[in-house]
Amino acid sequence: MKLTPRLALLMTLPPLLWAGNSVVGRLLAGGMQAGQPGAALIPPLTLNFVRWVITLLILLPFAWRALLPLSRITQRWPYLLAVGVLGVGAFNSLQYLALITSSPLNVTLVAASMPVWMLAVGALFFGERPRPLQLLGAALGLAGVGVVVGRGSLQTLMQVHFVAGDGYILLAVIGWAFYSWLLARPPAHMRDAARPDWDWAGFLLVQALFGVGAAGIFTAGEQALGAEPIQ
Repeated sequence: MKLTPRLALLMTLPPLLWAGNSVVGRLLAGGMQAGQPGAALIPPLTLNFVRWVITLLILLPFAWRALLPLSRITQRWPYLLAVGVLGVGAFNSLQYLALITSSPLNVTLVAASMPVWMLAVGALFFGERPRPLQLLGAALGLAGVGVVVGRGSLQTLMQVHFVAGDGYILLAVIGWAFYSWLLARPPAHMRDAARPDWDWAGFLLVQALFGVGAAGIFTAGEQALGAEPIQ
């Protein structure tokens, strides 16, 4: 594939947006005000729920036809539930939870281990043997993370202390790897002619419906456990 300016831009935008999401998540849910510790403006699971409700409202005018007939959704609910929970309900919930105790930099760096988990999940659960160049690329990615975390010093790297947030974002990344493989290797009823004629907006809307349901359950649990009110 030839690397064009358009392709380079499209490859650069997602990491920039994900990094920005970590910064904003830290400010809103992590209790950081202009770099100083403070009260969180919104609980992390509630933030994810509100975020996706807004997304649903934006998508509805463009993609509401994907909801009709309803049988197209009910016949495929196990798959749609899986991708909705993994991609919408869980990923950012875990990311915002991580940002309470971990910094945006750490969260983004742990997320950079995604290629390793993508290869592992593909090999273990989808029968996709990684090629040597893919393994090399994943190793280089991990090496880059190590250099940044250790600031170029092996001694500094060995003294890094992990916090609960690092575990949350690691779970989020592994879940995202499963989500990505489910998109790449869907069941028969989501392939070729058997797949409903959903465009990207329609498919995202259907996923979000299931994901928002899961996010709503997570939020209800968070509020029942005494979460701070939204500021």
